[in-house]
Amino acid sequence: MYRTALRNVLAHKGRLLMTMLAVLLGTAFVAGTLVFSDTFGSALKNSYSKSYDHLSVRIDDNNAAPAGIADENTGADDPHLTAATVSKLAALPGVAQARGVVNGFTAVADRSGKSIGQDSMGGNFAPGADGQDARYQMVQGQGPQHSGEIALDKASADKAGYHVGDTVRVAVTGPAMDAKLTGIFTTDDPGVSSGNPLTLFDTASAQRLLLQPGQFDAIELVAAGGTSQATLVGEAQQVLPNAHNITLKSADQLVADQQQMIQEGTKSMRTMLLAFAGISLFVGIFIIANTFTMLVAQRTRELALLRAIGASRKQVTRSVLVEALLIGTVAAVAGLLAGIGIGAGLQSLIGSLGNGSTPTGPLIISPTTVVAALATGIVVTVLSALLPARRAARIAPVAAMSSADQPASQKSLVVRNTIGAVITAGGLALIIGASQGTGGNSALAGGAAGSLIGIFILTPLLSRPLIALVGPLLAALFGVSGKLARQNAVRNPRRTAATASALTIGLTLVSALTVLGASFNGMLDREVTNGMKADYAVGLSNGLSVSPDIATRVAQAPGVTAASPLTESHLKIGDSHRGVSGLDAAHAAQVMNLGVTSGSVDALGQGKLLITADVAKSMNVGVGSTVPAVFPDGPASLTVGGIFTDNALLKSVVVDNAVLTAHHVQSNTNVVLVKGTGGESQSLRQALVAAGGDNPLIDVQTKQDLKNKVSSVIAFALNMLYGLLAMSIVVAVLGVINTMAMSVFERKREIGMLRAIGLDRRAVKRMVRLESVVISLFGAVLGLVLGCFLAWAVNGSLKDSVANLTTVLPWGQLLVFLGLSAVVGLVAAFWPSRRAAKLDILDSIKAA
Repeated sequence: MYRTALRNVLAHKGRLLMTMLAVLLGTAFVAGTLVFSDTFGSALKNSYSKSYDHLSVRIDDNNAAPAGIADENTGADDPHLTAATVSKLAALPGVAQARGVVNGFTAVADRSGKSIGQDSMGGNFAPGADGQDARYQMVQGQGPQHSGEIALDKASADKAGYHVGDTVRVAVTGPAMDAKLTGIFTTDDPGVSSGNPLTLFDTASAQRLLLQPGQFDAIELVAAGGTSQATLVGEAQQVLPNAHNITLKSADQLVADQQQMIQEGTKSMRTMLLAFAGISLFVGIFIIANTFTMLVAQRTRELALLRAIGASRKQVTRSVLVEALLIGTVAAVAGLLAGIGIGAGLQSLIGSLGNGSTPTGPLIISPTTVVAALATGIVVTVLSALLPARRAARIAPVAAMSSADQPASQKSLVVRNTIGAVITAGGLALIIGASQGTGGNSALAGGAAGSLIGIFILTPLLSRPLIALVGPLLAALFGVSGKLARQNAVRNPRRTAATASALTIGLTLVSALTVLGASFNGMLDREVTNGMKADYAVGLSNGLSVSPDIATRVAQAPGVTAASPLTESHLKIGDSHRGVSGLDAAHAAQVMNLGVTSGSVDALGQGKLLITADVAKSMNVGVGSTVPAVFPDGPASLTVGGIFTDNALLKSVVVDNAVLTAHHVQSNTNVVLVKGTGGESQSLRQALVAAGGDNPLIDVQTKQDLKNKVSSVIAFALNMLYGLLAMSIVVAVLGVINTMAMSVFERKREIGMLRAIGLDRRAVKRMVRLESVVISLFGAVLGLVLGCFLAWAVNGSLKDSVANLTTVLPWGQLLVFLGLSAVVGLVAAFWPSRRAAKLDILDSIKAA
């Protein structure tokens, strides 16, 4: 029986090729993901480990207040790291050197005034007794020593074309300033290694610009010879204050923590990629099961003869499973090799996209990767062939030898349809419940999975009526070829269902993502259009808070009629902590459409609150009610002055910025909303840019700019997901090709008879291609309907957390997907149709 299995594999190489490709692609995706994540994670760990080579122990102040933030908001009574702390630590017997460290955001402009990078950082140059800072190796010039001087990392200086002695424009949180470039350095800092600029100031300037005068973010200690890190930690603990905001760790601990964080990060990436690999393998299951079902059907007489000469059911089952094992093993090994290539390719791609700044290292091929890839390919193949193998064993010898056509029994179809109906109904019930806020994400996920499985089971039942709908159209447009194509498509519902289901999975996910993206785009578009009256929103391109200096200068720019900072903070109001938006009461109505349904916008100027209807309901208050609030300077009572409709641009509570300032609330200014005298104009835009002090980070956006920015983010996310789903679509296409090719072989005699009675080669090609298109469109329609339904359910489940979110069906894109599915069917049938048309009439008629 084992020799028979091997002979069958070798005898049907062409028919099994597509099955092997499906397994190969899925396995390659798994292996590539594991190789890439292991390699990338190892490179990151090695890169970040180097950043701690210059220290033995680091002390951090976790409540250090960045420049511009009042110290009272980060703990007025907390001790901080100062020059005195550095002196105490430097005097310890186990310390060879102690240096204070300052870090913070610093943007650097190139010669055209544009920011070199988004994740730019600044720090302090802290030379030791030898005049050098071990963290930064000066390759040109010297480190900054006075205010108005800076040093740049070599990669950024080269990128911008700067040389020692040039004037460089830099920005911290306020207006930009000019500084003299005194030095260019290299460093093992992982941020710089990743392509982000690093600017160094003298220590006093760094404290003033990035932190607070006289304070440090951290202190780094270098151990004296013969002193271990553990000993140094013990010595430092004796002189440091025992405070919750002061933490002390050895370099080894820092490396371990960093590696743990990297491991968690790469784990999330790996999980996401493996999820899409799993989708591809799931699609492959349909192809494998379909292939073996067709092979068993084509070999019924052969299997029956084996049974007649003494082969037991177990031996027949094992024979089919051994075939699957051989195919799975070969495909898994090939997939592993392809996956190693994919992993290496992804590593190179990431490196090239990062302009050579992304950490790289040797390719990591762990034993876990090898075992996982091989086991995945083999197990998926064997399990997919299990049901066809059991069917093969149940073939009665006499019945099988008398006919090669063994249709499914009525009982099996009834049982299948009953099970499918029950599972589908349960899944839909869970989805509908989740859309109404019952059961949460777990119910939604379970319902989606149940609906998919149930519909897959019911697909044979659905195929006949749905495909019958297009029968008259096919006959009218394509005559006999169209009629035959429809009949062939519904002749074997199970085969049609298995082929179409592979496409259904991919189209379900693609259409669901597309509808979700369109829904969020539509919601944000409405909110920006209807909620924002301002002509421009002035912010920083890196998303940091706009400084009060810039906000004031923007409001005073020529051509500005009204301006208000849109701030964000969190306060305890009532019995819950809530997000609070701040607007300047004098101009709130001119820059925002608050949609007040009860009360008045003017209440803001009286120090009153505006709240959403949901907040009013949860707190059981209305206009005129008093609610308690807790501010940094103590508790207070606020009066509800109005109720407004939900707005994605605003938090659920809105107050006057003056109230927040009076109570010492430190808010984050997202943007400054500006209304121009004559609306949008190029002159006003230029005035606003100039008001920001020609800051390279100043971002002046219109309503359309805001819409485009959000749309581009959503489009990028969708395109990335489409790319990851592309593998499953490719596998589905292979399934259509495989089914059509094997179907042609199975109907060889029938095609010969059609040719003999007058059907020409062109009509045969058209028949096979139309059958493929019909099956593809059937799977696509199921996928589109199910995907739209799932997107509707997800939107419903988010209604409590995302205001005004409604389901938007992008008909144009959905029709494009439908058209592409037809093209997939047409392309998939290209080779099988040519093969069918080339069959010799006499040889085909004589075929058994």
